[in-house]
Amino acid sequence: MNTVTVTATKWKLGWELELDSGGVTQVRSLANAERQTRDYLDTVDPEVDHTLWDVTVIPDIGPVFAEALDAKAATEAARVATVTAAQRLRDATRGLLSEGLTVTETAAVLGVTKGRVSQLTATSQ
Repeated sequence: MNTVTVTATKWKLGWELELDSGGVTQVRSLANAERQTRDYLDTVDPEVDHTLWDVTVIPDIGPVFAEALDAKAATEAARVATVTAAQRLRDATRGLLSEGLTVTETAAVLGVTKGRVSQLTATSQ
């Protein structure tokens, strides 16, 4: 897969986009920088399909950008952990019930309500 890294620098009318492969274009909103980069590449090299290229836009905004990336990574890690925890809770619920514990006992072991145990068993089938 082809890749291009774009440095986005703020100016009074938007953002200047400097491609590592050469070339500069502009965009009003940073949210549209990736699309504008693909449009620019399509303009300068119309024979190539840039749709699947990996475009990385790096705003030139100092150290706060690294903090934003860290926050984004932490949010993704939390999302993955939540999905994993939910699966483990469903597995544990099934395991406890298969060992002969009642719904009430299973709820007590897991620290959830009986209703939650019923939900977990309904979604795990």
